[in-house]
Amino acid sequence: NRSAQGSVAVAGAVQNERAVKWFARHRGRGWTTCPINQAGFVRVVSNPAFSRDAVQPHEAIQVLSANTAAQDHVFWPEELPVAEAVAFAGVRLVGHQQVTDAYLLGLAIRRGGVLATLGQRIAALTEPKSAERKLLETVA
Repeated sequence: NRSAQGSVAVAGAVQNERAVKWFARHRGRGWTTCPINQAGFVRVVSNPAFSRDAVQPHEAIQVLSANTAAQDHVFWPEELPVAEAVAFAGVRLVGHQQVTDAYLLGLAIRRGGVLATLGQRIAALTEPKSAERKLLETVA
């Protein structure tokens, strides 16, 4: 269900005012994480180069665990092979920095979810007006 499966896939979104406001507006429809974005969250919020308020990884994991215990959260295991997940992108997958984004969008496609993103770069992996493009939601 699209409305029940909004995936917040922006690592460190807790530190971004735009993302915090977006999440507050949309959290009621449900939200999803997977191992990739959970690890990204821990990596980013525990990185002093990201924020002078960086926490220790074990503290970030505690925050993550508390939030993902919420009833409106759904966990998606990464059981989708990379080649299958990114197949939708075809020749539009041109750089190494697109691989994780493509995988996350492929996972959302497979699960019938929506991938929330802070930027527009992921859109380059999809055809304009395609079904895949409609599964991207820019955090504004």
